Amino acid sequence: MLLSLFCGAGGLDVGFEAREYEVGLAFDLRKDSIASYNHNRKSRPSHGHVGDVSKLTLEKLDELHGSEFAPEGVIGGPPCQSFSRANTVYLDADPRHSLPLAYAKLLGTLNERNPVKFFVMENVTGLLSERHAHRLRRYESAFQEAGFTLNRAVLLATDYSTSQIRERLFLVGFNSDLYGDAKWTPPPKIPTADGRRPDVRQAIGHLPDATYYKRGLTSDRIPHHVNHWCMKPKSAKFTTPGALKPGDGSNRSFKTLAWDKPSPTVAYGHREVHIHPSCTRRLSVYEAMLLQGFPPRYELIGSLSSQIVQISEAVPPPVASAVALSIRTQIAALDCAREPAAGMSATEARARA
Repeated sequence: MLLSLFCGAGGLDVGFEAREYEVGLAFDLRKDSIASYNHNRKSRPSHGHVGDVSKLTLEKLDELHGSEFAPEGVIGGPPCQSFSRANTVYLDADPRHSLPLAYAKLLGTLNERNPVKFFVMENVTGLLSERHAHRLRRYESAFQEAGFTLNRAVLLATDYSTSQIRERLFLVGFNSDLYGDAKWTPPPKIPTADGRRPDVRQAIGHLPDATYYKRGLTSDRIPHHVNHWCMKPKSAKFTTPGALKPGDGSNRSFKTLAWDKPSPTVAYGHREVHIHPSCTRRLSVYEAMLLQGFPPRYELIGSLSSQIVQISEAVPPPVASAVALSIRTQIAALDCAREPAAGMSATEARARA
C-alpha cells in the first residue's frame, strides 16, 4: 500500500497502480484534482482527500485510513512551477520551496513508526540548475536523514511509450536500515516496434474533431469523450493562410504540433495550449491527456481551465509505470536477499552472504 502526496489528478498513481500497487491515501490541495482522482477510482472513492501535505500528521492519516496507516512506499511530485526553467520571475521566498521538506518530514515520521521501503519524488529538471542546486542538496539531505539511500535520474517521456518530449527528475530512495547502501537503478528505455519515437499521430490521429466550449455546455453533450473540448479559435492566425505551420514552435503562444513528431511538453500557461496539427484550433483536453499517456477512459472533472491545469501538472502514466516496475523488481530482489535461504539457518545465510 502507498501514500500519494501532491497527487493531482492521479498520473503518477495510474502508473504505480498499473504495476499492482494500491494507493491507500492520496492528498492534493486542488478540489477539482481530487474530484478527478476519486472519479476514476470508484471502487475506493474516499482515498483521495483535499489536504495540505505540510499539515498532515500520523493521527490524521490513521483517522482517514480507519486503522494504523503503514504504507510500503510514499510517492509524489511537489508543485514545481517555482523550479521551472521557464519561470523567469524568481521569488526566493516562494512557499512552494518548503514542500519537499514537508514531504521528507512526513516520510521520516512514518518510517520511524513502521519501516517504509521506498519513496519517489518527481519534479522538473530545473531543480538541477545552479540557481536551485543548494535547494536540491537540502532536500536530499532531508530524505537521507529520514532514513533513505538516494539515487536520481532524468527520464524522457518519449523513451517510455509517450508521444511527448517531457524531461522530469525522479529522486528515489530505498530504506537504508532495510537495504543498506542499495540504490535504485532507473528503468531501461522501452524500444518501439519500428525504432521511431512515439509521435502525435500515434496518440491522437484517430480522434474526431473536438467540441468547442460554450456557456452552459455540459459533459454529456460532448461527443466521443467528456474531455474532448477546447476553446473556439479567436485569433486571426487560425484563418489566415500560412500564419500557422505544423511543427513550428517559434511562437510560445502558438506552438503548432506536427503529426510525425512528438509533442512539446504538455504544460500550458495562460492561453498557451498547443495548436493541433491541422492548424485550425488548439488541442482539446482529451488530446492533451492522450499525449500525456493517460488511459483512454480516464476522465477529468472541473471547468475547461481547471482541466487544462490538471493535465499540465500531471506525471505521464507510462513513465510512472516504468519507474514503478523498476522499483517493484528491485525491492523484491532486495527482500529476497534479506530472507534466509531455504534450509539454512539465519547465521549460515549471513555467513554465505
